[in-house]
Amino acid sequence: MLALNFVSSPGSGKTALLEATIRALKDKVSINVIEGDQMTSNDAIRIREAGAPAIQINTGAGCHLEADMVAEAVKSLDPKPGSILMIENVGNLVCPAMFDLGEAMKVAVISTTEGEDKPLKYPHMFRAVQIVIINKMDLAKHVDFDESACRANIASVNPNAEIIGLSARTGQNLSDWTSRLEKMLSDFRL
Repeated sequence: MLALNFVSSPGSGKTALLEATIRALKDKVSINVIEGDQMTSNDAIRIREAGAPAIQINTGAGCHLEADMVAEAVKSLDPKPGSILMIENVGNLVCPAMFDLGEAMKVAVISTTEGEDKPLKYPHMFRAVQIVIINKMDLAKHVDFDESACRANIASVNPNAEIIGLSARTGQNLSDWTSRLEKMLSDFRL
């Protein structure tokens, strides 16, 4: 299976992105989700309602998921071969950068409401990812978000990162992400 570790600060829209992705691809791809949060099962409930099996891992005071937690959750999910496993890590742009969960890649999600400087403030995280999704593009003009500056900041920290701007809420450019995900899965299966 293709495993992706989604990392971000709280409120960037990781769960909304996963919900939109599941809805867009549910007839094409088998997707399973591991939800990481310190408390509650709110996100796992949202993911199940979107149409994908989900396991909630609560870390308590822990600031990240660990490989053994993910391994146990994968056993419970029992995903089909050739499927996608989306791991939504605890909202934190520090600790998850240092922990390998067995994923094929890390995907950072930042939002326009957070400003352009997140990659500069948290360079270790942005160096650890292969894809950066700039979410909430529908709000960019309302929060004076400078997309060019954000892209330049990402490139200054990680010149190899692929950058996709979208809105999980409205679906703006969502197909850029889902097409990329389908290609990753196809390449992974080869």
